[in-house]
Amino acid sequence: MKTIIKLLMISCILSVSVYTVPVPSMAAPGVSAHNAVLMEFESGRVLYEKNPHQKRSIASITKIMTAIVAIENGGLDDIVTVSRNAAMTEGSSIYLKPGQKVKLKDLLYGLMLRSGNDSAVAIAEHVGGSVEGFAYLMNEKANWIGMKNSHFANPHGLEQEGHYSTAYDMALLMRYAMGNDIFKDVSGTVTYTPEYRKYAWRNKNRLLTQLYEYCTGGKTGFTRAAGRTLVTSAKKNNMELIMVTLNDGNDWRDHRNMFEWAFQSYDLKQIRDKGEIMIPMPGGKTLSAHLLTPVILPLSKAEQKEIENITYVKEDIDPFTDTLVGKQIFKLGGEVLAARNIVIDPPEVGEDSFFDDVKKMFYKLSGVL
Repeated sequence: MKTIIKLLMISCILSVSVYTVPVPSMAAPGVSAHNAVLMEFESGRVLYEKNPHQKRSIASITKIMTAIVAIENGGLDDIVTVSRNAAMTEGSSIYLKPGQKVKLKDLLYGLMLRSGNDSAVAIAEHVGGSVEGFAYLMNEKANWIGMKNSHFANPHGLEQEGHYSTAYDMALLMRYAMGNDIFKDVSGTVTYTPEYRKYAWRNKNRLLTQLYEYCTGGKTGFTRAAGRTLVTSAKKNNMELIMVTLNDGNDWRDHRNMFEWAFQSYDLKQIRDKGEIMIPMPGGKTLSAHLLTPVILPLSKAEQKEIENITYVKEDIDPFTDTLVGKQIFKLGGEVLAARNIVIDPPEVGEDSFFDDVKKMFYKLSGVL
């Protein structure tokens, strides 16, 4: 039981608190969208926002969630038998036929590059057992990511009661999804030829295919109720950005302009490296503690001079029982941009003990080792 408790303590300590608040440097060009969020990938810092938490119809950018849930719960080489229900789905299509057998991998590319609604339903029925079962998985993932103002009722984004999200939540989703190598590859593919046909599909994301050289992926969407919706990502000079617009008739221009503004206005800076930090103790002694992850933030030149670093340390630290002993908070203009736990190693249980092995496993999974 003690081992389990210590295991849970390590799991909690390895989590990193990140706050995403917009702190503008110079005036952004603005967008014609009803809702928008520009987010930096590494830190999750919001660089621009417009009605970010308003719940709205999102159309086919829904398929970002469909893709990541399918990738995490299915096998790319799974053979999917297309149902009549899937083949008859209205709207954009990759023209699947009832009874047709297709690899899940091909369906994913059809989903993301051609926005196939039939592909979305075929994926949902295979991975979730039904559209309703898959929607349950979508909402579980949304809760896990922290999408507090979202609910998914289907895998394609056609209008349905109880199907909505926000610009901010979709930025969180894209940030999460782009951390998956398979999703990143699919989302950033310009053309793809599935095994069952002779001709290639071309990605509908024109920002990726022709309009912006730094675009790395994304998903388009449109319904009459939602208007044009768009999620894209871009990378330049080692900084990655995510842009979301909802109901935007000039989305290609807006995404490109906002990306260029951010790349010109901000640099990705390491404010604090991971590693040892000395904690003062009674009697003039010090205790060696650690930050498990570095602090990297997008900052303008002016902001780089304004960052405050505040350290909070727990009173009456017991180095033999305590693990989490404090926090370092990084603030700008009174707003918290990032926070990092200060930890000390748990007391050794014995050389090559089971607990040592578990501790090393958790550290490795967290990227510390």
